[in-house]
Amino acid sequence: MTKSRAKDLPTLIALWRSYLQNERRLSDHSLAAYGQDLGFFIDFLSSHLDADITPKVLTGLHLRDFRAFMAHRRRAGCSARSVARNLSSLKNFFRYLSKFHGLKNEAVQAVQAPKVGRALPRPLTEDDSKTVIETVADFAPDDWQGHRNTAVVTLLYGCGLRISEALNLNGQDIKDSATSMIIRGKGRKERLVPLLPVVHDSLRVYKASCPYVIGAETPLFYSARGLRCHARTIQKAMQQVRTALGLSESATPHALRHSFATHLLSAGGDLRTIQELLGHSDLKATQVYTDVDSAKLKDIYDAAFPRAR
Repeated sequence: MTKSRAKDLPTLIALWRSYLQNERRLSDHSLAAYGQDLGFFIDFLSSHLDADITPKVLTGLHLRDFRAFMAHRRRAGCSARSVARNLSSLKNFFRYLSKFHGLKNEAVQAVQAPKVGRALPRPLTEDDSKTVIETVADFAPDDWQGHRNTAVVTLLYGCGLRISEALNLNGQDIKDSATSMIIRGKGRKERLVPLLPVVHDSLRVYKASCPYVIGAETPLFYSARGLRCHARTIQKAMQQVRTALGLSESATPHALRHSFATHLLSAGGDLRTIQELLGHSDLKATQVYTDVDSAKLKDIYDAAFPRAR
């Protein structure tokens, strides 16, 4: 991609989005979030500077302008985490302008993001995870959809998949009796994930009952209308299960992925291996599970020795 300067702001924004989609391979969800964050910033600047926003205006912004935007977002009720994400999107846009279009602004890289407290993942217990898998089919409108829901949550807990990764699978992605499968995660990065016999068992039951043809290039998991199953369907099923079992609001499909990692670690799993299984690009994202494991041990200790607190 060559550098050029003679482009208006809408064109630059469109080129940036194309770069994020085609070069960085961001998901549609991430693309929408980046675009929304930049939109907030442009709207704020128009009012803040009382001027039309052009590439030249962007290169002349000062540190105080970016800080004023962050203060504006906080006054609007945004959390520190949301403001940090807004700033991250802006920095990405300005880095793109500098690298590919020669439009530089040194101030934006000097802006400090607000400190965000790290929230620990909230996994289910091993018993609750197994009960969810055994119970989720009970709330489906018919048997085949129940078998589908069981197969999906088994993949989430048994393989540590994200809900989007499970539902994006096609028929060819899991071969019968295969011991592993290739998962395409964030940024379309591929990773090898082992397949347990219990996963094959749940898939076998689902496939035998599914009224739609599961071909090599068709969805593995169908909706009732014969389309690819939507994440909201599985989220709703989990909501019904946690209500029936008295589980907390944190018992979501993604909590099963957290449970996979936490239970592996508790069983002596290697942190680097768990990182690879989850598809984390940074080990820091996986190390959070060591804190979860420590918190679990503390709860057990406090329950056993309440007077020691």
